[in-house]
Amino acid sequence: MGTLGKAVYTVGFWIRETGQALDRLGCRLQGNNYFHEQLSRHRTLMNVFDKAPAVDKDTFVAPSASITGDVQVGRASSIWYGCVLRGDVNSISIGSRTNIQDNSLVHVAKSNLSGKVLPTIIGDNVTVGHSAVLHGCTVEDEAFVGMGATLLDGVVVEKHAMVAAGALVRQNTRIPSGEIWGGNPAKFLRKLTDEELAFISQSATNYANLAQVHAAENAKGFEEIEFEKVLRKKFAHRDEDYESLIGVVREVPPELILPDNVLPDKERKSSEK
Repeated sequence: MGTLGKAVYTVGFWIRETGQALDRLGCRLQGNNYFHEQLSRHRTLMNVFDKAPAVDKDTFVAPSASITGDVQVGRASSIWYGCVLRGDVNSISIGSRTNIQDNSLVHVAKSNLSGKVLPTIIGDNVTVGHSAVLHGCTVEDEAFVGMGATLLDGVVVEKHAMVAAGALVRQNTRIPSGEIWGGNPAKFLRKLTDEELAFISQSATNYANLAQVHAAENAKGFEEIEFEKVLRKKFAHRDEDYESLIGVVREVPPELILPDNVLPDKERKSSEK
């Protein structure tokens, strides 16, 4: 079944390629009279003129993310699904072990009202939450930007500072270390607690570990995926609590075991038992 499935997959691939080639040929034959509908082929990394992204080999870039132009991404960072990093009119720099979460947008400013040239600089161990917008700003090491937050031109988020979810930080605002700002427009709310400061660091670690899982999953070939389908079907619909009551013990296949720190809550519950 695995060999047959692989053969069908290959045939399907070449049929699609042939169809696209025939479409292009037909367009050329029709000349200026054809309806032009270009088939989109998404590219995760794309040049703009002579500017090309420089992404460390240990960085996870989701297949649906888009990194364009003068963008540098450091070691063990992660760019998640649906993100757009557009370094066309200026540069974007992202440090190590930083996570830019799903659907976030990072752009730059060639110049603003004050005439400043504003790249976007994001440091090490930074967490940028889902659907955040960062434009021509600086986020220093171990800072935290909440989900849906917007940072406008010239904003500086200092080390160990936090921007609350949904906040709109106005141009040229500086958020001092150890503070949390929120609202529209964003204002000082309070000082961060020790637990919240520890959470910023832990969030970066959690996402660095989780990125390894997603990178491994995205790198799997056809045969590995088919093999795991068989394993999951075999071990589906099993109630661990019920089986433990009746004395049944099953070993989890090593292929289904996640790395440490990916699901810390689950490990904590098992240790309490």
